[in-house]
Amino acid sequence: MTEPSATFLLFGATGDLARRMIFPSLYNLLSDSLLPDDFLIIASGRTEMEDEAFRDEVCAALRQFLPADRYDADIAARFRAMIIYQPVDSSNGAHFAELAERVDGRLERGISVYLSTPPSLFGPTAQGLADAGLLTPKTRIAMEKPIGKDLASSKVVNDSIGHLFAEEQIFRVDHYLGKETVQNLLALRFGNVMFEPLWNATAIDHVQITVAETVGLEGRVSYYDGVGALRDMVQNHILQILSILTMEPPARMDPTAVRDEKVKALRSLRPMTAETVKTHSVRGQYTPGAVGGQIVTGYADELGQPSDTETFVALKAHIDNWRWQGVPFYLRTGKRLPARQSEIMIQFKPVRHSIFGRDGQHSGGGSGLEPNTLVIRLQPEEYIRLTIMSKRPGLERQVHLEEVTLDVSLTAAFAGQRRRIAYERLILDLLAGDQTLFVRRDEVEAQWTWIDSIIEGWKEAHMKVSPYSSGNWGPSSAIALIERDGASWHD
Repeated sequence: MTEPSATFLLFGATGDLARRMIFPSLYNLLSDSLLPDDFLIIASGRTEMEDEAFRDEVCAALRQFLPADRYDADIAARFRAMIIYQPVDSSNGAHFAELAERVDGRLERGISVYLSTPPSLFGPTAQGLADAGLLTPKTRIAMEKPIGKDLASSKVVNDSIGHLFAEEQIFRVDHYLGKETVQNLLALRFGNVMFEPLWNATAIDHVQITVAETVGLEGRVSYYDGVGALRDMVQNHILQILSILTMEPPARMDPTAVRDEKVKALRSLRPMTAETVKTHSVRGQYTPGAVGGQIVTGYADELGQPSDTETFVALKAHIDNWRWQGVPFYLRTGKRLPARQSEIMIQFKPVRHSIFGRDGQHSGGGSGLEPNTLVIRLQPEEYIRLTIMSKRPGLERQVHLEEVTLDVSLTAAFAGQRRRIAYERLILDLLAGDQTLFVRRDEVEAQWTWIDSIIEGWKEAHMKVSPYSSGNWGPSSAIALIERDGASWHD
């Protein structure tokens, strides 16, 4: 077994992601005795700061973002003792030389580098590390999204890292893959005999994936405008969920086998054209409205100028392979929607012949015979719900059917287990060198190939954003997208 890295080098350590997620995750790993002995965290940012001042900032972030019952003063004292701060400007070779001095004597025990910076700095940072002699076969590098803004730019980013690191040393982060419920999709599909035989076009009518947010820009103006919902959410999170849902069973649970099957599914996505985007996609942008009882402004007002960037997108996708031919996949994501939720809904086909009559009973009246549905909620709650038809209790001669729900609350079922931050799993796997929950280069490029077909289709069709009031489920055309097929969104 590979020895875990003994040094964690974090670039972008003064950023919001580091404060909210990365440092609390590292603290929790220490609390659970999951970090190597003599573990060292080297935090780096462009700001000049002494070690003690930065440690104070980290401890303040822990108090702010950890649940009150997780913060322990003794553990926090141990945690701050393992942190040092080294300012680094990626264009300054002398800074990397100073960084190398602080790493001295630890190279043989492995270094995990985490890039929580803009992608434009990925290449220069990696080159600076190489010039300072910090790249060895035991050096791993993790990159936060976005990996480019299209296929061409993603290749530039990947090439800048790939000429210095072997693919098995590169860990592309999609934090959704660190969520327990996303990982549980593998267990649900391949650990239960009743699902996999039905997981195909013979039994499934359609699939919906929804990732909804109630927030607006939240200080991401400089990043989000010109990027939009398609690139920000569909290209990574939603397509990763889709690939796990639709891939063929891997031969074994190892990084290569799992990711081989995921990329096959992604490459089977049917490209869109200027014609199909008109009927298979919706672009929206939120206007003023009310979310959670609070009046909120529109996107253009937050931005301070008009924009054609979409804050909502709905898509009808198809996967052209043997398993999924003819099954539509409805994908949607957006900001300023009525609820914060991420979920998958699998709509099964109706039974081929009802022995209970047209209305779901032996004769006359009663509830209809409804197709089964499987709902997998990823957040904020975590549950799996399967609706089935059941006889309503009673002495009537007619069989009256009603839908009942088999409900498995993962939160309740594992009440004794702490709900972990997704980054805990990812950081632990990075340190151990396990790439299963990280995205391989060919996955990224397959995702961008499909996304680029949509963007190009939008341009050719001159498709503008449709307005929707904040607090609604997107433009009315998003409802029409699915209802013209005789289905409806699961809200």
